[in-house]
Amino acid sequence: MIALNIMIVGVGGQGTLLTSRILGNVGMKMGYDIKMSEVHGMAQRGGSVVTYVKLGEKVNSPIIDKGEADIVLCFERLEALRWIDYVKEGGKLLLNDQRIDPMPVIIGRAKYPENVIEKVKANYDNVQAIDALAIAKECGNIKAVNVVMLGLMAKSTNIAEEVWVEAIKETIKPQFVDINLLAFGKGYKAE
Repeated sequence: MIALNIMIVGVGGQGTLLTSRILGNVGMKMGYDIKMSEVHGMAQRGGSVVTYVKLGEKVNSPIIDKGEADIVLCFERLEALRWIDYVKEGGKLLLNDQRIDPMPVIIGRAKYPENVIEKVKANYDNVQAIDALAIAKECGNIKAVNVVMLGLMAKSTNIAEEVWVEAIKETIKPQFVDINLLAFGKGYKAE
């Protein structure tokens, strides 16, 4: 049985919570014990959102401490910098190369950091960055960024692609299943 500690990080409106529900559904299909915890930081206004998901034979707590995450799935560049310390040695940081300015940047109180991906890659070996927004646009819906990233993450687990597909079909509203399956497949094949 696989044990996985996964953090899903992004900003409000990017679908972190939906992604965690799909991941929880995957865990149930695999017969895992699952614990999830969601932290919202002004999510309604584009603030930081983090979801902890733990899957395994026996999970006691949903909280993931620094250096414990097998995978940190980042839906936005700056969130990668914010949460990078949570990746464990040998863990993976999967990153959407998308910039969403936080409120301090929008109102001119702060500057968005330069060269975020280069900074992340300079400090960690196992980083994969893709333009999930461009892929989601190809699929016909920019809101599918989260499922593109889920596909990228799914490829790095030992869980069969079919299990992920079934979980998406069961979790996503029927009218959005096809576009999300397309987005998942493109993320799964992304390099």
